[in-house]
Amino acid sequence: MRDFIKKINWDLMGMITSVACAIHCAILPLVLTSLPLFGINIINNFLFEWTMIGIAFAVGSYALLHGYRRHHQNRKPLFLFTAGFIFLILKEIFYTHEILFLVPAVCLILYAHFLNFRYCRSRYI
Repeated sequence: MRDFIKKINWDLMGMITSVACAIHCAILPLVLTSLPLFGINIINNFLFEWTMIGIAFAVGSYALLHGYRRHHQNRKPLFLFTAGFIFLILKEIFYTHEILFLVPAVCLILYAHFLNFRYCRSRYI
């Protein structure tokens, strides 16, 4: 089991989680507004929103810290990831300006994972 966990590409998992969060935040409210008719309320659901943020943070943090410790010791992805999550939390606090915080949050988080992925694969930083 430990070998399987070590072989998981955590950067890829972080990118997938970030993209899933972005899709949820940007597309889901537009496409799935009929869900309440069926008794399903995911849109603006406090628990669901914070659960998605928590999962994205856990997976992303693990991926970035693993890359930092074992491969490249470059803090830039960690700073970008932190800035992205600050914007993501601000999006939840100032929900009337959600899109103003969501776009930079997603861009920063994805770019952090991209840099981490690139730094982990590069012999020369």
